[in-house]
Amino acid sequence: MIEKNAKIYVAGHRGLVGSAIVRSLEKDGYTNIVKRTHSELDLTDQRVVFDFFAEERPEYVVLAAAHVGGINANQTCPADFIYINSIIQCNVIKAAHDYKVKKLLFLGSSCIYPKMAHQPISESELLTGPLETTNEGYAVAKIAGLEMCKFFKRQYGDDFISCMPTNLYGPNDNFNLETSHVLPALIRKFDDAKKNGAPSVELWGTGSPLREFLYVDDMADACVYLLQNYSGEEHVNIGTGKEISIKELAEIVKETVGFEGEIVWNSAMPDGTPRKLLDVSKLHNIGWKEKVGLRDGIRLAYEWYLAQDEKDLKK
Repeated sequence: MIEKNAKIYVAGHRGLVGSAIVRSLEKDGYTNIVKRTHSELDLTDQRVVFDFFAEERPEYVVLAAAHVGGINANQTCPADFIYINSIIQCNVIKAAHDYKVKKLLFLGSSCIYPKMAHQPISESELLTGPLETTNEGYAVAKIAGLEMCKFFKRQYGDDFISCMPTNLYGPNDNFNLETSHVLPALIRKFDDAKKNGAPSVELWGTGSPLREFLYVDDMADACVYLLQNYSGEEHVNIGTGKEISIKELAEIVKETVGFEGEIVWNSAMPDGTPRKLLDVSKLHNIGWKEKVGLRDGIRLAYEWYLAQDEKDLKK
């Protein structure tokens, strides 16, 4: 078990994932959590990263920092996604090795599985087929991070583990419509339409793709559980094992927000991967299962959204 006063560095502590992991660690009684903002620690600068590890000597590392975005951002800036994520991972993982970190948890993403992976997607499906082209740059970088952890474990015996979360949502999500993922984008669009009295909301695609969604605090709880209970070489899927169409999801968000207008589907825009459901049997066998249902999670996410200052949500 990890001592409650162990020094734990959470990279990306202000993002959706990192902030939830900090909340989960604090809830479990961990008192020595190291945090750095991007302005305080640029993870793309190798010298700065190694100086940080030399000075702080974290015992545990959670690598939740990443350059992320939705379909539009990934299609528009693939070079940025592959470069920024690759260099962050290389710097942090190598520094963790050099400065003898006891354990590192690297977070991948379910969108890096092959586009036509067998469903539900087991951990063994990684690298078995072509990627979804709309997020290929991000996916290649994240796959490299997973493989780095595996190979550092294999060659040096480092206790570096990886997990593969499904689509996440909740507090500190990104609601900027230029870069956000589907669920926060739906919340933002329906809330804006409600406030403006719009008769309809236009959504991309056909609404037919199937997706799985996990409330981010559940994901964080699973990450802490894995830090405490797992040291395998293979990554572990984190999800619910339940799927819903984007069309059904849109209806739930519309109902939660209280928008009474029409939904218009723009089928000229891309759908992305047709189906993406994780096989979470491995995680269940390790001993963890989610607690927050989708409707309750969307309600909690919308309540958090409403409590935020409008200028912060547009960043």
